[in-house]
Amino acid sequence: MIFMSKEIVKQISQIVDEKRGDIIKFLQNLIRKQSVTGKEKEIQEFIVKKLAEMDLEIDQWEPDPNKLRQHPAYFSTFDSNQLDYENRPNVVGKFRGDGGKSLLFNGHVDVIPAEPKSAWTHDPWKGEIENGKLYGRGASDMKGGVAAMTMALDCLLEAGIKPKGDVLLEYVVDEELTGFGTLSCVLRGYKADAGISCEASDLEVQPAATGSMWYEILVKGKPASMSRLWEGVSALDKGYKMARAVSELQERRLKEKNHPLYPDPQGALACFVGKFEAGNYASALPTNCSIKGRMGVLPNEDPDAAKKEFMGYIKRSAAKDDWLKNEPPLARFTGYYAEPAEIPPEHPICEALASSSELMRGEKPVIKGHEGATDARFLIKWGKTPTVIYGPGTIAQMHAQDEWIRVNDLLDSVKVMALTIVRWCGIK
Repeated sequence: MIFMSKEIVKQISQIVDEKRGDIIKFLQNLIRKQSVTGKEKEIQEFIVKKLAEMDLEIDQWEPDPNKLRQHPAYFSTFDSNQLDYENRPNVVGKFRGDGGKSLLFNGHVDVIPAEPKSAWTHDPWKGEIENGKLYGRGASDMKGGVAAMTMALDCLLEAGIKPKGDVLLEYVVDEELTGFGTLSCVLRGYKADAGISCEASDLEVQPAATGSMWYEILVKGKPASMSRLWEGVSALDKGYKMARAVSELQERRLKEKNHPLYPDPQGALACFVGKFEAGNYASALPTNCSIKGRMGVLPNEDPDAAKKEFMGYIKRSAAKDDWLKNEPPLARFTGYYAEPAEIPPEHPICEALASSSELMRGEKPVIKGHEGATDARFLIKWGKTPTVIYGPGTIAQMHAQDEWIRVNDLLDSVKVMALTIVRWCGIK
């Protein structure tokens, strides 16, 4: 890292302030592209035009499902068995430096649906601003981060400040369902001396991300006539006991598990039932029950050990019931799977980012873990790129109705990212 003079800090701050309108407009235009997962083509075309204006080297390609399936990080979800990336290209913009350390920025362009639109007080696809907040689907998750990383480099180049190291800007598809867009970047050979995942972090420096695993529990009952209910066993009632067991396991894990970057692990260890279905007919005793949910895993946990802990607790809980001990539920982990990942908080990229934040914002940033899975896991484990999470969005707004981002946070993040590029890559 190079020493930062007050002049370079002032110059970056000034150019970002001058381009305030352009930065906001760029994010608004991103939000106006309805890039729900599977429909990312339009927004990628828009981004390619911006990268061309910045005179960057541009690479775009459609991820190869066959190559993805052969990778150890591949997992099968409810629709990844029929992966289709036609007209869903990844995009990478590259500024070629001259011998300095390289820096990679990663952001996903897909968002979840905005329905029901009636629940929004602001149009989810317009990017309206009110009381310092910019509203829209993806404002925090994570078009705000995508806008920040793009405009950070754009501001430097416009000011005539050219990084000495390579700067890579990755715009990936399919993060919300699989993360395979970033995995495809790894397979294509993209890596750097360090990386920044621009997911929502509330401007905190986050060297770690939790794991996320989906599970399913299938419970059987015993059929009986509606006039002889006492002769049967309700799978709904027995399923409820298993749902309670999941809640009990959550409480137990909160007491037993800890990590220095998660002083309060409630958000990181969220283990809950997200879907509960039982029965087939209103006037028939339910003889089947399906429970689906999610289990969070701390970065210092072994995901396989956490799975065994879950399965063991469900088995022991079922054994306490007269019916379930003889008709044990079928529990398994299936669908979405994201491993936890972390780098040391004292890693040079964390220090560069934290010091840049302090210089630009006048206070030391919070350093903690990210409460959720991110694509940083692919970059760290498979891409040989030590990656920290930092972005202007707020995690409390991810997937929310009336999703918003603070305009001032967006501008601050552009300044911090720009200064981090200079500190890490140097200047030509």
